Amino acid sequence: MKISVGASSFGQLEALKLLEGYEVALNPYGRKLTESETIEHLQGSVGLLAGLEPLSETVFSACPELKAIARIGIGMDNVDIEAAKRIGIKVSNTPDAPTYAVAEMTLAALLSIVRQVVPANSDIHGGIWKKRMGFSLNGVTILLVGYGRIAREFERLLEPFGTVNLKFDPLLTDATPLLELLPHADVVSLHASGANQIIGKNELEIMRNEAVLLNSARGSLVDEDAAFNALKSGKLAWYWADTFSEEPYSGKLTELDNALLTPHISTYTQLCRKSMEVQAVKNLLEDLGVY
Repeated sequence: MKISVGASSFGQLEALKLLEGYEVALNPYGRKLTESETIEHLQGSVGLLAGLEPLSETVFSACPELKAIARIGIGMDNVDIEAAKRIGIKVSNTPDAPTYAVAEMTLAALLSIVRQVVPANSDIHGGIWKKRMGFSLNGVTILLVGYGRIAREFERLLEPFGTVNLKFDPLLTDATPLLELLPHADVVSLHASGANQIIGKNELEIMRNEAVLLNSARGSLVDEDAAFNALKSGKLAWYWADTFSEEPYSGKLTELDNALLTPHISTYTQLCRKSMEVQAVKNLLEDLGVY
């Protein structure tokens, strides 16, 4: 049986061992596949180890042998789950494996920002000896937008720093509206699911001056043009993004020194990738009835 890999990177030894005896077709481009590329890649495949490629009803209809999809990761926004159900394709994901890695990366980005690590490094590489003034996390108010596994783990990692943590999630009992919380936060960290925009021009305007915005969740949660304008004007001090509306990203944010941009690598630790890939393969084989 043929199993395709849509994820742009795949190859942990333990995961590959589980696929011995199968024809494995790796992503030939090393990037997110387009819809037409996904259809071509899936021809003859009964299973897909999915990344962020578009998995629509059009794709499913063009790939009649496909029986199961195992998403390597948490987000399922790229998968038309209802269409998959109608056609009889089983769908799974790996919600637990990325939790610590993404929370750790969010903390790393925040510490790099508040202690001016990136510009200080650039200064010295440019022959400049400049002592930049940062600030401590102690007493800083951090707003967690979305309060699932990753947000709770990030909050746990913040415990030694003495931050004041606010939470917004529609599922929380008696949740305070987001617009009431934003003006009180020095740092806003996005951990929400779904594809709907959360931070746009209006939200940025009511945030504290020189606040920090962190996005490890989804690029669509932030109006990138509005974020660019807020960063350029100084309204927003920093924006860290590890995920973008379109990837690979080459937009206007790359022009700004106070935009810290990483190429969707929050889950890219050896331990995390191993856990995600192994669990995804097990999910796929189980749904195919062979594990």
